Amino acid sequence: MSGPGFVQVGGAVAQILPEGFALPSLVYLVPLVLTLLAVGGVLVFLDPEVTDWTVVAFAPWMMLGAVLHVLYQQSAYPEILRPLFGTPTVYLATATFAGLVWSVSTLLAAMRRTGSNDRQLGTVGAGFAVVFVTFSMYIGATGGGLTPTSAFWPVIGLAVAGIVAGAAWLLLSLTFTDAAAITGAPGALVVFAHSLDAISTAIGVDVLGAAERTPLSAAILDLAGELPTADLIGTGWLFILVKLLLALVIVAALEDLYRDAPRQARAVLGAVAAVGLGPGIHNLLLFAVTGA
Repeated sequence: MSGPGFVQVGGAVAQILPEGFALPSLVYLVPLVLTLLAVGGVLVFLDPEVTDWTVVAFAPWMMLGAVLHVLYQQSAYPEILRPLFGTPTVYLATATFAGLVWSVSTLLAAMRRTGSNDRQLGTVGAGFAVVFVTFSMYIGATGGGLTPTSAFWPVIGLAVAGIVAGAAWLLLSLTFTDAAAITGAPGALVVFAHSLDAISTAIGVDVLGAAERTPLSAAILDLAGELPTADLIGTGWLFILVKLLLALVIVAALEDLYRDAPRQARAVLGAVAAVGLGPGIHNLLLFAVTGA
């Protein structure tokens, strides 16, 4: 992701970050960080209610960040705006916009005395996500990348991720019943998000011949490639197993924090969900619109 407007991250740090990770120049980075901090300050002042459904309401925004980065890879932005949509800047920009919408929604909810503003936050995020997914698919279709064949595996991946996440959540409910009950929708979102990331990665590596860009994930896939099962069932199965186990362990481990400090626990679950749902959506959409 080098080029005008970017500063490539080098050295030992780059060895643990995804390939293509690059910070924009200070001309872009400083105003963006200052705006993010300002929006954060406004939210601290407003102190909006954080419910289980607040975490779910942010799911479309997590998806939006991923979609905006796919558009970056489709060269959909003018050159002057491109540095705002690389990795990781696109997620900072999306978080800033989401925080701004949350602030406005909180003020409107207070004026109308409606209490929670989760519905407004989720609806606005979903609206933007749908618009930009449609735009990405339009570019893919006109460029020849999006075809019924290219869309087949992403659709399968989404369905399989839902099934696998449901089975994993059922397992958690039977073994750590209290943890599943108390974490509720945010916990389920975490399990689905990392199931989607794992399944999409497995499809990319084992079916479509894609390369994993994150060093730690690549190391897990390389380990699976050394096992006798590699020629029979590929390498993605180990990544799926590791991701699901981590997601389930995190949800179960947060049971006590959820009881003592539910606001902080919801924030942690939201962050964990974001690092799974964003990459998962990014993978599936990119596979669909590029045909690779």
